[in-house]
Amino acid sequence: MTRDRNAGTLRRLPAQKRSAERFERLLDACAELLDEVGYAALTTKEVARRAEVPIGTLYQFFSDREGLIGALAARNLESFLERVADRLEQEAPEGVSGIVDVTVDEFVTMRRTITGFGVVDFGMAGQDHILEPTLDNNTAVAGRLRSLTASLTGGQDDAELEIAVRVALECADSVLKLAFRTDPQGDSQLIAECKRVLNSYLKDRLRGRLSGRT
Repeated sequence: MTRDRNAGTLRRLPAQKRSAERFERLLDACAELLDEVGYAALTTKEVARRAEVPIGTLYQFFSDREGLIGALAARNLESFLERVADRLEQEAPEGVSGIVDVTVDEFVTMRRTITGFGVVDFGMAGQDHILEPTLDNNTAVAGRLRSLTASLTGGQDDAELEIAVRVALECADSVLKLAFRTDPQGDSQLIAECKRVLNSYLKDRLRGRLSGRT
């Protein structure tokens, strides 16, 4: 997590263990309150109270409520990428379809189980530059996914992979939002259709590029 990824609203990162624990408690409290009251009713005062942290400590880390949201989104993204990377390394799935299945499944699992993820996953409606000040949220996420995909598969990280992952992410974002609007736990048929769309597009777009994977 960096200052840039939080669009300038993260004042500093914790340097000591005690500060790190308080920082994480603040993010946990923020996530809990997002599920309970939503973004509109979220206040830094209530986050600090829930985290049992002085309000002054909160403002040592975050300049405002948006800083909290940005840090939470960045933590969610790092957790997601770690989960995807771990599964891909452990399972070594074959082909594009294996990568797609793991990536979609991990997102769905986080949406179902991680507090606050349904409100703030890697961004939030109406806040398009939470992760990077110069990139919209989906572009920033696509860049991280592209780097992960290239590093794990041996594929070339270039403009062709960039546009393919960017388009795939936009498709996934739209269909998965629909899946969770249809069913709070994610409509299984729509999740399957999301995978079908991504597999069809990426297999054609990346044919022969991922170290012989098909």
